Amino acid sequence: MYTFLNSLKRIVVILVAVFFASGCTKAFLPATSFNPWEVVPLPTDATLSDIAFSADSNHGWLVGKNTTLLETNDGGATWESRVISLDDAQPYTFTSVSFSGDEGWIAGQPSILLHTTDGGRSWARIPLSDQLPGSPNTVLALGPSAAEMTTDIGAIYQTRDGGKSWQAMVQQAVGVVRNLARSPDGRYVAVSARGNFYSTWEPGQEAWVQHNRNSSRRLQSMGFSPDGHLWILARGGLVQFENPENPDEWTEPVTPEFSTSWGLLDLAYRTPNEVWVSGGSGNLLYSSDGGASWQKDRAVEDTPSNFYKIVFVNSEQGFILGQGGTLLRYVGSDAA
Repeated sequence: MYTFLNSLKRIVVILVAVFFASGCTKAFLPATSFNPWEVVPLPTDATLSDIAFSADSNHGWLVGKNTTLLETNDGGATWESRVISLDDAQPYTFTSVSFSGDEGWIAGQPSILLHTTDGGRSWARIPLSDQLPGSPNTVLALGPSAAEMTTDIGAIYQTRDGGKSWQAMVQQAVGVVRNLARSPDGRYVAVSARGNFYSTWEPGQEAWVQHNRNSSRRLQSMGFSPDGHLWILARGGLVQFENPENPDEWTEPVTPEFSTSWGLLDLAYRTPNEVWVSGGSGNLLYSSDGGASWQKDRAVEDTPSNFYKIVFVNSEQGFILGQGGTLLRYVGSDAA
């Protein structure tokens, strides 16, 4: 009997070892063979929110908490602080910045909207109604004197006269949102504040359409791929993509690295197949095949910051925005 039990224990140990060996490629991701990101020193320790460039791809603006506004003239390699004269001394959180040519917009909270027509040499404050549902959340420059603004409860407005008047695009707001993203063709997706459900809206609809989440995990963030399909980041490091063959279905959820407990915060495409996902505690994941397989950029994981947002201006110009004035700049694998 004793011999039998010892043999059984050895078999169990072997099976456990085989299990962990077979799953280690997913438990601990392989490291990328390159690091295309460099940390950019900034004259601020404020958490960053958004980044945009004017007609000149070297001239850009970076915004964040504590009325943070930074300007670059060398493509994002160096940045200098800029101060906008406002009527009050209240600190604002600038949540969004967008340019079309030399015309730009900045949205923020408490309720504030700024407009420039000269590339940012001067900024004018656009009056907003006290009846505005929510506070400005995102703003998108659409062309001369035109912009689209959303609020933190999912109201959507457009202006065609430089902010003198606004047209409501949706008749009913969706409620407090965790995050909100826009597709190139004007569709929106919004994640509820608690991550219990998500809502979609497309031009012409009078109201948002609510959707139940398709897993037990709360939603963290959602957005659109370059071809307009949805992606999901959920609690516990889960990634999921909309089925390109059937938009009413989702692919199987994937946890790229389930050995870690940090959350995934944002996802962005550099090319139609190259995907980057950022997370807490300096974590950055990379996929070269649209999310079928994953690697980890371990060269940046010692950066003392959560990586909140990834922005690719184009395939060769990208940035990762984080807390404490953390900014990573894409320099390409060759330059790295």
